[in-house]
Amino acid sequence: MPAERESTRERLPAGATAAGRPRTGRLDQPRPPRRRLLPEWDPDAFGRLSERIARFLGTGRFIVWMTVVIIVWITWNVTAPRHLRFDEYPFIFLTLALSLQASYAAPLILLAQNRQDDRDRVNLEQDRKQNERSIADTEYLTREIAALRMGLGEVATRDWIRSELQDLVKELELRSADGHRPGVFPAEHPGGRDVNDH
Repeated sequence: MPAERESTRERLPAGATAAGRPRTGRLDQPRPPRRRLLPEWDPDAFGRLSERIARFLGTGRFIVWMTVVIIVWITWNVTAPRHLRFDEYPFIFLTLALSLQASYAAPLILLAQNRQDDRDRVNLEQDRKQNERSIADTEYLTREIAALRMGLGEVATRDWIRSELQDLVKELELRSADGHRPGVFPAEHPGGRDVNDH
């Protein structure tokens, strides 16, 4: 009897809220997709299709094909035998077809323009951010070049050292021409002892 009680305890869910909940799948795995009664449609795919149609409507090929169709339509309905004509002289069916085509073409063109505007807006935002980064990089490089120029202003260049050495050589040549023995230091006495030793 105690073994039966232990087995029933193991099978029952623990806790007050666990008893009323149905058992679900694991939390570390995604749920399987639910079945939907209505078919799903991708708005981006519809937008791409509308762009392709609008792009085609804006070509010369479409105008040529539409002109050919209208000429054939009118020619057939004027010259064909009466029992083969499907649209008599006022061409009401042709007018209906052209107005239907125009009523669909206008929203498709507007949809394509809206999508292009969205793309242009995103591109402009990316260009603006790129320009901001370029300006920041340019300002940083300008500050670095200015700092390098200031640092180079304090560094002795090769030309400056050469000119200083040439001045010292000229000064030594002038001293030796005056009869003074050239010394390494200007305070050194010609007799070999320092002036400060006297």
